Amino acid sequence: MSVDLLVSGGDVLTMDDAGTVVRAGAVAVDGGEIVAVGPAEELERRYEARESIDAAGCLVLPGFVNTHTHLAMTLLRGRADDVTLQGFLERVLKWEAELLTPENVAAAVRLAAAESIRAGVTSALDMYWFHEAAGLAAREAGWRLLTGPTFMDVPEPPDRRDFTARTAWARKDLEHCDGLRPVVFAHSAYTLSPEQLTEVFALAREFGALVHIHAAENATEVATVEVKYGKRPVELLDSLGLLGPDVLLAHAVDLTGPEIAALARSGTSVAHCPVSNLKLGCGIAPVPRLLSAGVTVGLGTDGAVSSNTLDMLGAVRQAALVHKAGGDPTAVGAEEAVRMATVEGARALGLGERLGSLEAGKRADLAVVELSGPHLRPLHDPWSTLAYAARADDVRDTVVDGKVLMRGRVLTTLDERAVIADLETLIG
Repeated sequence: MSVDLLVSGGDVLTMDDAGTVVRAGAVAVDGGEIVAVGPAEELERRYEARESIDAAGCLVLPGFVNTHTHLAMTLLRGRADDVTLQGFLERVLKWEAELLTPENVAAAVRLAAAESIRAGVTSALDMYWFHEAAGLAAREAGWRLLTGPTFMDVPEPPDRRDFTARTAWARKDLEHCDGLRPVVFAHSAYTLSPEQLTEVFALAREFGALVHIHAAENATEVATVEVKYGKRPVELLDSLGLLGPDVLLAHAVDLTGPEIAALARSGTSVAHCPVSNLKLGCGIAPVPRLLSAGVTVGLGTDGAVSSNTLDMLGAVRQAALVHKAGGDPTAVGAEEAVRMATVEGARALGLGERLGSLEAGKRADLAVVELSGPHLRPLHDPWSTLAYAARADDVRDTVVDGKVLMRGRVLTTLDERAVIADLETLIG
């Protein structure tokens, strides 16, 4: 049988429910879809591939799913370090009003896509202005980007739309959505009133969209919302009937026991961003308690201003380490952290049936991690190697929707030098 692509010879970490690892395995891909996963010897007999990747001596795993980021913030990388979240927001909002245009966002997203593809990231959920320009830049690179209208009621938004105009524009946008799933971004309970939040969520639900919102990122945010509305952010969302399986919270650092129970009861998911949370001094999200309660938790990098990189393996390492600080080295294990960056992230996006694991019928998004580096030898346990030792530059090949976007560490759909030069020109 003829197929488009055969990735063979490496140890395949499927990320299926059983945690199956196929030693010296292979993944067969046709029409952008995985058609078979199994021993390389068997699949090489069954399939004749138009294109192949020799993954001998490597790990083959699902591509990483970045469940919370602001990609075009690559424009501002390094300009808001060593400040509090509130100080960060004051600076960034001012710069965004001055700098952001569709052209600038597109250039910044091309850089972010190049960085992400190099790190084995195959999907990202991107909350930012001028999402049409971001989506086009990602499509041209063949990279999977979930994005959509962002609601943030601030005095001078970069696109100069007020809330009423934004709602009408968002409706038109959602009517023509052609991605895996429509998404609506409600920035937060401190930049949108309860009435506005209710309207945004109702619009999203009319179109079956995922709703992504910052919530409980730090104690100051929680106090701000509580003073304004008499309820903490998650309490407020719950009281308005806005939690649910179509909702993904970014951060969720400052949570009470009843709030965790509300997230579990409603099926609301969380995007955990450990690097950003630490860098901004926000605290450590109660991920072990969320997981114990049955809440789906994915991983995110946040933007390149608050985390400085879009390296999901760095987020994996931090997620596996930081929760041990409370004294329990089993709080988040290596395999658990890798699953949060892949299949659990896909589930958090409501796309667990289509992304996040290497199984027949799913979209062919995968990364090949080369194990030749001395920091990766010997290989006693693949999960440990990925979570505690591997780096972004160990990713050798990246495939999205069956298309090879990086082969042998060379990007195939982006001119990396031109992408960097374009962005450097924009910032002067």
